[in-house]
Amino acid sequence: MLSRAVTMAGVTSQKISKHITFLANDLNGTLTASASPVRPKPILLLLPWLGSRPQAIAKYCEIYFRTGFDVLIVESEVSQFLWPRWGLEHGGHVLELLESERFSQRPLLVHAFSIGGYTFAQVLVHVAKDTQRYQGLTNRIRGHIYDSLVMGSLDHMANGLGKTIMPRMEGLVRSASLLYFRVFKYQTVDYFESAIGVFWNTPLTAPALFFYSENDVMCDYKSLEKMADFWKSRGLPVESKKWKESVHAGHLRTHPQEYLSALENFVQSLNIVPLKAKM
Repeated sequence: MLSRAVTMAGVTSQKISKHITFLANDLNGTLTASASPVRPKPILLLLPWLGSRPQAIAKYCEIYFRTGFDVLIVESEVSQFLWPRWGLEHGGHVLELLESERFSQRPLLVHAFSIGGYTFAQVLVHVAKDTQRYQGLTNRIRGHIYDSLVMGSLDHMANGLGKTIMPRMEGLVRSASLLYFRVFKYQTVDYFESAIGVFWNTPLTAPALFFYSENDVMCDYKSLEKMADFWKSRGLPVESKKWKESVHAGHLRTHPQEYLSALENFVQSLNIVPLKAKM
């Protein structure tokens, strides 16, 4: 479905696995840049939100296609969140792919939405275990963007599950999720806390950009701002775009001009690819 949704001329799609799709584009004749040893073509690592529709993901892909990126989409399943060991395995597979010969020389930009940030955190858990081994990868990550990051207490996680799995039975799913987390604490909560710890003490040193809103029930924005301040204290360049009111993982739709302006300014500042077109 995702491949059919991205129908721009010059874009080719390859399904690498059930959850991973690679989209290569030759818009404006940029495909040959991937073979250049001087300036390899950059890749956007896109981690969508749970339940995201192919048409919605395609809108973000098209933004990055116009600026010269190929896109590697890594989707997540509820099971990988509810049983974090599977999420950790998924993160390990993503890490192996990024380290493979096909992608090992390509600059990377990360754009994670909602629970996609959790999936990327699981990648970082593996990286944090041997930062020296993965230094080449962390150096290749030129920037990381987080849109509507699910953050805060277990209540925020349970709210997120309720709103994405069964919105019509949100309260029931939330209560069941909290009970599940308590019963399987060692298989869930302890893994969450470990991933959160790694995320706070991220091994990345590249600039970061946060999109968030004060009315997002799935994100404790004060906790997010506290983490952003902590990153700044460690010397990480951090930018943010906050709205009083917006929609979870829907800021582009709700505030298109402000969103695109902030995104374009951030990507331009990274000097990862010459921008020939407006986002």
